[in-house]
Amino acid sequence: MWTQTHDLHSHSLHSDGEHDVAMVAQLMRKEGVQVWSLTDHDTTSGWEEAQRAADEEGLVFVPGVEITCEPALAPEKEQLLATGRERASASWHLLAFFPNHRPSAADPKIEAFNAWLLPRQDGRQPRMRAMCQRLADLGMPVNVEDVIGRASGSVGRPHLAQAMVDLGYVASKQEAFETWIGDGLPGFVPHQKPTIAQAVKAVKAAGGITSLAHPLYYGVSTPSLLQTLHVLGVDAVEAVHRSHDDAYRHELTEEAMRHGMSVSVGSDFHGLSYQARPGNMPHQIECLHADLKAPSVGQPARQPQTG
Repeated sequence: MWTQTHDLHSHSLHSDGEHDVAMVAQLMRKEGVQVWSLTDHDTTSGWEEAQRAADEEGLVFVPGVEITCEPALAPEKEQLLATGRERASASWHLLAFFPNHRPSAADPKIEAFNAWLLPRQDGRQPRMRAMCQRLADLGMPVNVEDVIGRASGSVGRPHLAQAMVDLGYVASKQEAFETWIGDGLPGFVPHQKPTIAQAVKAVKAAGGITSLAHPLYYGVSTPSLLQTLHVLGVDAVEAVHRSHDDAYRHELTEEAMRHGMSVSVGSDFHGLSYQARPGNMPHQIECLHADLKAPSVGQPARQPQTG
């Protein structure tokens, strides 16, 4: 059965999104989403706020996080050419979902996961300081404390890009990435990341589900990608993502099914300045992981409050 009720990939001010959590929840509900996950980068700091917002909007909330990892495979030149990409992302992003966790409830497994995740989040600040220093060396000084202050959770390159726009160094955030701070460019500094295998182990120890986010960005052919994910114990692949055309979504879904894996679906919503709206992602509900399919995930949805 086809549906558009799930959006399992979104961001807020807790990482590199431009809206607060409550607004993201409101937008999700307005677009017909029923099952929603907030997956800020390398942080779970928005979970309790998101659960409250979901309760207000009548949504089922799935606690999530997007973990920045080392690539598991090198990009393939032919695949990059076929998809029209100049280079692959310097990191792979693993989505982790915890559908059986209520953020307000004490859970030793989740606490252990957060303890594992915290150094990855903290590691973003030294990296940001190094990137600001590089930009200063290039004649574009940026106050790193201002950049860090723009994030209520995990600071990232979009916060730096906006600071560069505000300072007049570039005309847009896109220009900042394409000219200065994108992967491999003069202002770029990599940071230490876990392997996919290490992240999968940490998520599964906490009772979570894993899915590789936006595989188009990695420049790896679908058979090689899914075979590797299967071997590494990844549960799913984000076949339905806003960057994927219908043919690629179908290709990923079919290959995932052949390996006994599921798919996830996400708009990767960062804000209205990036894309018109969240949700609106047609998907086959039977291809989702069993714990993510129905509105009975976690806590049951209720009707949003009015008045």
